[in-house]
Amino acid sequence: MWRGVHGCLGILVQWRAALWSHSFASTWSGYKEAMAEALSTQAKATGGLKALVQQNGDSGSDQSREPLVEGLDPAAVGKQVPGSRGPAQGGEEQVSGSGEQAPAPVADSGKRKKRRGATGERVVPPPKKRRTGVSFGDEHFAETTYYFEGGLRKVRPYYFDFQTYCKGRWVGRSLLHVFSTEFRSQPLAYYEAAVRAGRLHLNEEPVQDLNIVLKDNDFLRNTVHRHEPPVTAEPIRLLAENEDVVVIDKPSSIPVHPCGRFRHNTVIFILGKEHQLKELHPLHRLDRLTSGVLMFAKTAAGSEKIHEQVRDRQLEKEYVCRVEGEFPDKEVICKEPILVVSYKVGVCRVDPRGKPCETVFQRLSYNGHSSVVQCRPLTGRTHQIRVHLQFLGHPILNDPIYNSAAWGPSRGQGGHIPKTDEELLRDLVAEHQAKESLNVLDLCEGDLAPGLGDSTAPSSELVKDSLGELASVAQKTEGIAEAASQDLDTPEKAAKADVVNQETDPLCAECRLLRQDPLPQDLVMFLHALRYKGPDFEYVSPMPAWAQDDWQED
Repeated sequence: MWRGVHGCLGILVQWRAALWSHSFASTWSGYKEAMAEALSTQAKATGGLKALVQQNGDSGSDQSREPLVEGLDPAAVGKQVPGSRGPAQGGEEQVSGSGEQAPAPVADSGKRKKRRGATGERVVPPPKKRRTGVSFGDEHFAETTYYFEGGLRKVRPYYFDFQTYCKGRWVGRSLLHVFSTEFRSQPLAYYEAAVRAGRLHLNEEPVQDLNIVLKDNDFLRNTVHRHEPPVTAEPIRLLAENEDVVVIDKPSSIPVHPCGRFRHNTVIFILGKEHQLKELHPLHRLDRLTSGVLMFAKTAAGSEKIHEQVRDRQLEKEYVCRVEGEFPDKEVICKEPILVVSYKVGVCRVDPRGKPCETVFQRLSYNGHSSVVQCRPLTGRTHQIRVHLQFLGHPILNDPIYNSAAWGPSRGQGGHIPKTDEELLRDLVAEHQAKESLNVLDLCEGDLAPGLGDSTAPSSELVKDSLGELASVAQKTEGIAEAASQDLDTPEKAAKADVVNQETDPLCAECRLLRQDPLPQDLVMFLHALRYKGPDFEYVSPMPAWAQDDWQED
């Protein structure tokens, strides 16, 4: 190989000398001959190098799987100049006819070829580029169908692939360890059965053993049988539509985007499936339990225009809510800063360390038990209206988070919370676990960090009363998974468990649990986005029934 390199470089030196030894006027033909000879010799040398590269690349030895030249671009073979880095095999370090020593190898040249694994070593493919800005399409909408029952919109169970690249903290750990520490919503018996049924894939190859050790860039795919919580059957009404925007009256209980256990029971999916409105750009957000005006742009340009108005404080927002007790008759302005306690659980509190915000409140009516209040948030913090009302001692009447006993005897009034943030989160999660309403927190069991859902030492009396029910549900779920694991103890049985009727699944514990449906009124929180107004638009939704002056609690 090195003879070819030496010959190529020698010809180049001779060619340069020939040019200087003749004038251009008299040696044009000699110049062409010298050039042709140099190129011919160079081609032979290049062919020799390429042949050697190919020979080594096809070799079965472990050593040959290392790049022949670290950082060498095969397309650049034959273009090296004296002093460039070449292979150092057999003690050979000289690359030029002058006897100059090659520089020491460099750790990385920027064009390093990806190393291939040794014989028997698992090779991880490079990660796929993620496409951003791609809307949900017909293939997503076709995953399942809706049906309506008891005033609820329900989704028929369906199969869904959860996909993720290996997280940094997983590298070097086994799948068994990851499932047992971070995906505790299912017992290990479930994942063992999922392996036998071919539900788990690593780099698109079926997992054969949960003890396999994860590497960087590993791509995991887990096929699960998915059940979505029901939402209200109240339809999504279009308030306005033109070439730029779509404005709807969002019912309570329906999240805007897929989150937690919700996918098809979301505004984005319902608008796509039932109204053929796709590739929409949300212009603002409403909490899942909040109803009212929700705006979408049809184009990126329209979205940027509205967001610019939001940044310039040109957008006016008006909400109505029903709160506990007799709210003051005069205007109340709350400027308490709000701190996010947990992004995962979605809980905030008034705290001096929080971000500044301001809300203007004005009572509209009082029926002797509760008040209807107009709310004008001048900033846009998470749960701003709900947290400020809790601080004022008038939480929203049926707010499942900020009107909860988990906050202590005063329920957060005046910012008095006799618990650490960890204790507060633990008690809130345990309360909703007992009620089987983790979806209120946009959580599922698998989202809970170790210890967050551990309610062995709760500080709330309300939670203590529900521990027996929690333990019973957990025990029943584990028993179902273990039974499924035994049912699929052979490849033949696992094969028969393939998709026949996707509404039931032998591995799915949820299929065998009987959950009581919520009542439609249980899915409504008394907070409604009444009006959104900008420099050149104004959209108003109808006043909800619970905001009428003479409304009485059931």
